[in-house]
Amino acid sequence: MTRTRLEAFSDGVIAIIITIMVLELRPPHGTSLQDLVPLWPKGLSYLLSFVNVAIYWNNHHHLFHAVQRVDGRVLWANVHLLFWLSLVPFTTAWMGEHAAAEVPVAAYATVLLLAALAYFLLTRVLLRLHAEDSHLARALGADWKGKASAIAYAVSIPLALVSRWAALAIIAGVALVWLVPDRRIERTLERGPHPGG
Repeated sequence: MTRTRLEAFSDGVIAIIITIMVLELRPPHGTSLQDLVPLWPKGLSYLLSFVNVAIYWNNHHHLFHAVQRVDGRVLWANVHLLFWLSLVPFTTAWMGEHAAAEVPVAAYATVLLLAALAYFLLTRVLLRLHAEDSHLARALGADWKGKASAIAYAVSIPLALVSRWAALAIIAGVALVWLVPDRRIERTLERGPHPGG
């Protein structure tokens, strides 16, 4: 499989994930603005999840711009990431259905943690295929932002059982940090060709 096919497949899966999430949103039975009030947990859950999935799509897109080749291990690492992302609609619906109760929030944080670890694994598998001085290696660097995000998700899992709002604040904070565009890959590629690829 070429890099382009892997990206196209991933884009399709992510589009389906977002579609499934939006299909969980049901319109109210009434016609007034008051009828929307009981739907706020589902709306906020959807918004948070949409942003998180969009962040993964954005970073995945940028990551593969620096990739020169893929192999079977990359394909499986990518599918591993997509698996965890495919569970986001389930935990989103559960969290929204129960007004962000403790266990659903912990489950949501767990899925986000596992997706973050899967993304990290994908980058490590890709780095094995590329030279140490490649665009990819230079762009990823130490990836402190990714590591800090995984730690934040790990903290939010047990915290959700004590204070679900504090856990959601951490999750939203991680999303806000990633909303600021990470231009490491773009900057590296703008520097021009490199012998390592």
